[in-house]
Amino acid sequence: MVAEDAVLLREGLVGLLERVGHRVVAAVGDADALVEAVRAERPDLIVTDVRMPPSLGDDGLRAAVGLREEFPGLPVLVLSQYVERSYALRLLDSGGGAGVGYLLKERVGAVAEFMAAVERVAAGGTAVDPEVVLQLVRLRQDPLERLSAREREVLGLIAEGRSNANLAAQLFISEAAVNKHIGNIFAKLDLPVDTDGHRRVLAVLAYLRA
Repeated sequence: MVAEDAVLLREGLVGLLERVGHRVVAAVGDADALVEAVRAERPDLIVTDVRMPPSLGDDGLRAAVGLREEFPGLPVLVLSQYVERSYALRLLDSGGGAGVGYLLKERVGAVAEFMAAVERVAAGGTAVDPEVVLQLVRLRQDPLERLSAREREVLGLIAEGRSNANLAAQLFISEAAVNKHIGNIFAKLDLPVDTDGHRRVLAVLAYLRA
């Protein structure tokens, strides 16, 4: 289900999702219509804007968080024009952080990355925009000073939900080197080492937003 008040972007999202094989059961332009449509259609995933009518405030986000409370486990991918940390934190705190994503709208243009985020969130994973990760990192500047520049880079990619193999390819290093960096990060930040990628992302995000 797509919720976006800008008609061109809404139609663009629908076309993109359908082109790669997904079925869009509804496309709406305001938060009230989103709530009604979800109750009627029970979609597998919501892709919604943060700012929408009727108030043009954070109606889309508030509707999404409320729907996740009403329908536990409902995956939600939120799109935003700007990095707004409070919005990201409210979303990540909903439903225990499973099946949530927060991306800047400009990421939609990177089709492969956007579709990977859609599929990750629909499967119950987490997808967070790199710029949002940087904003969250700045909230915990002092502890993160213990990390090297490379470790901070790896931390940002972990928080985006990247696998170790993807990290290795992105950074042009071996998976053994990735494992070493991750071990150092978790040790320096006092995070539990966990082989479950989803719980690993949530642990990092929980630390960054604490």
